[in-house]
Amino acid sequence: MTQQSALRLWRRGPFKILFAHHREHEAHHVVVLMVLAAALSLIATIFVAGAAGYVAVATHLRHANTYWFPFAIAGAIAAHIGYTFAYREVANVGRDVKLGALRAGAIVAAGFGMFIPRGGFAVDIEALEDLGVSREEARVRVLGLGSLEYAVLATGALICAVFLLIDHSDAQQAVTLSWTIGVPAGTALALIAVHYRKWICRGWLKGILGPPLEAIGVVGQIVASPRRHGAAAFLGMAVYWAGEVFVLWVCLAAFDRVTPGVAAVVVGYATGYALTRRTLPLAGAGAVEALLPFALVWVGFSLPSAVLAVFCYRFFNLWLPLGPAAFGLYHLRQRVPDSSG
Repeated sequence: MTQQSALRLWRRGPFKILFAHHREHEAHHVVVLMVLAAALSLIATIFVAGAAGYVAVATHLRHANTYWFPFAIAGAIAAHIGYTFAYREVANVGRDVKLGALRAGAIVAAGFGMFIPRGGFAVDIEALEDLGVSREEARVRVLGLGSLEYAVLATGALICAVFLLIDHSDAQQAVTLSWTIGVPAGTALALIAVHYRKWICRGWLKGILGPPLEAIGVVGQIVASPRRHGAAAFLGMAVYWAGEVFVLWVCLAAFDRVTPGVAAVVVGYATGYALTRRTLPLAGAGAVEALLPFALVWVGFSLPSAVLAVFCYRFFNLWLPLGPAAFGLYHLRQRVPDSSG
């Protein structure tokens, strides 16, 4: 049996759910994926809570200030609106076809749903292909979206890490220095690589490095045309990250004995989100619950309050968007793609 025939059998068998186009997901597929995501999240939370000590976690839970939680809903809504604006600009830059607000909102909502096994970026690629974009260009656009995500988040983390260093905070220097040194160095290397990408992307390296470098070039086009695309794209992504960080800040405020410092929350959030929920399969179910609490400990928060905060944050970040995500997926399956949304 050849490798290609084995792959076809894999895709047609019980693992079809992992490779299905967003239009092919059936109701029972969604239920299975939701159960899987819930199990991964719960298992990770139980293990981290065990490391923190169940008694300590229970003590923090009894003294929770739950009046904070309604504010988290506002942050989650703002984050989705901001991401939709950023998504539209990245999809539209340098192209004649315009992506309408309604369709962009549906794509963003569906991509944030936990029932996409290959991650939300798979929905983004398929949705752009529905609009007539070639698969290669769609992949570059989606990678460009990811580059914009990291560019905005890394810039905010860099500023906050410098502040923590100056303020002599409780954050571990290994974390703060990794942002203050790594972001400028990484940016310089990325810009050099983009400038010399025609020379670098030769032979077998073209297929590996070509799309990511072209994606950074898409972000460069946005920067080069601030009036047409740049302002909305960067502002939208900034609103997205601000909303996400605000939700986590609210959840920490509910369980921590002191008001959380914004800079520490930003650096902890960025450190724990090495891969964003749109990049990870099942919206990062299990991975985020396992990693983010420890990242918050590294910037000065206690593990019992961190594990509870992340658990509640994931309610607003993972479970609350299920309704809009299901509606968005239904919209993408039912509505014929067009350029007006």
